[in-house]
Amino acid sequence: MTPRSTSMSRDMPADARRRVVWAGLAGAGILLATGGLSGCGFALRQAPSFAFTSLRFTNFVTTPVSRALQRELAAAGIQVVNTAAVAGQPPVQVVLAVLTDQRERVVVGQTTSGQVRELQLRTRFRFRLSTSSGKYLIDETEMLQERDISFTETGALAKAAEEQLMFSDMQNDIVQQIMRRLAAVKSL
Repeated sequence: MTPRSTSMSRDMPADARRRVVWAGLAGAGILLATGGLSGCGFALRQAPSFAFTSLRFTNFVTTPVSRALQRELAAAGIQVVNTAAVAGQPPVQVVLAVLTDQRERVVVGQTTSGQVRELQLRTRFRFRLSTSSGKYLIDETEMLQERDISFTETGALAKAAEEQLMFSDMQNDIVQQIMRRLAAVKSL
């Protein structure tokens, strides 16, 4: 009687043994890669933590970026208020003043006959963060996102849908940048 190998049977077809070996090597590679990443300080982005628990929005509270930012803050556990202070209501810790929230669509390329061939889409958001007593935590800051898009009259409806997707993408980028800046405030 001959001893049998405990890891792989010699009775297995060669291609099945090859698959088992490759699967083992792939698993070892994944373990080495993740082990190497944890050693270098790599970590997935965590949910931000804030130095405040309540925030009041002022000025442009119903614009697309403001509404998206309010939703993100509420999801992060921040009490968001966008109305004026009411007697008997506890005061908020910080005030986010939205100074500008605008979308722009600018022609940057034309044919010799004057037909539009390229557009630039911009989303601009300016804000300031202060305590309820007036101490500035973040001075006036402007966030600007720009995207270039080609344009043809024959595909105007498709380009309109593409523009909306690009504006939505720029809005999400700006909201995430603002969230990181708000999380960077460590003391009031």
